[in-house]
Amino acid sequence: MPITVEISSIITRVETALEQIRPFLLEDGGDVELVEITDDLIVKVEFKGACKTCSMSSMTFTAGVEDAICKAAPEVIRVEAIKTPSLQ
Repeated sequence: MPITVEISSIITRVETALEQIRPFLLEDGGDVELVEITDDLIVKVEFKGACKTCSMSSMTFTAGVEDAICKAAPEVIRVEAIKTPSLQ
């Protein structure tokens, strides 16, 4: 059965969820960015700034980012935190 979910609606809701938790991340020098939503409804995000190296980032991801996204867009199958190589 093909997915008939409107991806643009999911993107909007995911971005809104991230905007709601972003102030808490910014307080500690971090941030999170939506990287992509795949065709099979997997949301990929990347931590930025202090969140990239914080020992609590896995807890922040699960209790904050993942939870907020899944509540805003329950049709999302999974949320993944990805790491991109730094340009140093």
